[in-house]
Amino acid sequence: MDQFTKDLTKTLLSNGDVKELFRQQLETAINRILQAELTALLGYDPYDRCGFNSGNSRNGQYYRLIDSEYGKLKIAVPRDVRAIFITTCFQPILVVRTL
Repeated sequence: MDQFTKDLTKTLLSNGDVKELFRQQLETAINRILQAELTALLGYDPYDRCGFNSGNSRNGQYYRLIDSEYGKLKIAVPRDVRAIFITTCFQPILVVRTL
C-alpha cells in the first residue's frame, strides 16, 4: 500500500474527516507540481551545483490561499531571480490599485 491508501484507511477506520485528508493531499500535490515546474524551467534540481552562477536561480516563494471544494489550500508559489516563472496550475491573480 502507498502512503495515501494508508492515510485513507486510517481516516476511515477512525471516523476522521475524509474531506480534510483530500484537502491536505491536494495541497501537497499542487505544491510539488509548482516546485517541479520551476525545476523544469531552471534546468536543475534544488541545491544542485550546476545552478551556481547560472544567471537564474530560485528566489524563495510567496503564499496564496486558494478556495477549493475541500477547503482553503495554502499554496507556496516559487519565485526565480529573473521573475520569468509563471505557473500553468492556476491563473495568476492580477491586482489593480488606484490612488
